Amino acid sequence: MQVLRDVNLTVDRGEVVSIVGASGAGKTTLLQILGSLDRPDSGQVFYEMTDGGSTTQVDIVQLPERQLAAFRNRHIGFVFQSHNLLPEFTALENVCIPALIAGLSMREARQRAMELLTFLHLEARADHKPVALSGGEQQRVSVARALINRPDVVLADEPSGNLDSVNARELHHLFFSLREQYNQSFVIVTHNPELAEMADRKIWMKDGQSFSSEAVTEE
Repeated sequence: MQVLRDVNLTVDRGEVVSIVGASGAGKTTLLQILGSLDRPDSGQVFYEMTDGGSTTQVDIVQLPERQLAAFRNRHIGFVFQSHNLLPEFTALENVCIPALIAGLSMREARQRAMELLTFLHLEARADHKPVALSGGEQQRVSVARALINRPDVVLADEPSGNLDSVNARELHHLFFSLREQYNQSFVIVTHNPELAEMADRKIWMKDGQSFSSEAVTEE
């Protein structure tokens, strides 16, 4: 079964893009391919990398697994609906994990993690385990974890789906504050119309194809 067909999408540096559409339209599959969690049967996924003033394009579809895992850890951040925090670790430790995998020392990882938790107004909750955090706090911890390696792009799959309206609105505004602070790109799959409309650009998915917001109306 072909899930995606003729999808052609470009995301600029510092852009916030929302992806919307009915269930089964291919939104999550597209996000997983963009994030290298799934490999497409055909096609290319290019990331533009700048190093020392020179720019190169990397097709992550062609990377072997070890290199792909390292690329994902360094350049892509993920925020999921279910938070996916490890229950046996504190908020600070959960945020540190991707940095430690990337090879940072414990001291540097903890410093970066505390900077992010402070920015997200969670410094007082750093030593609390997920069970002691509210849903909104857990989601902000997952955002900090996604940002710790200073990725080029953050991919979010229904990030406010399990939050009440107040926490959802705070999270939506947080994404745009983070964009202003760190100039990262955000690609957000969402059914939340408020978040979708806040984005710089809205992409509709329908029957595995992508359309600009002007091309398709919701049924």
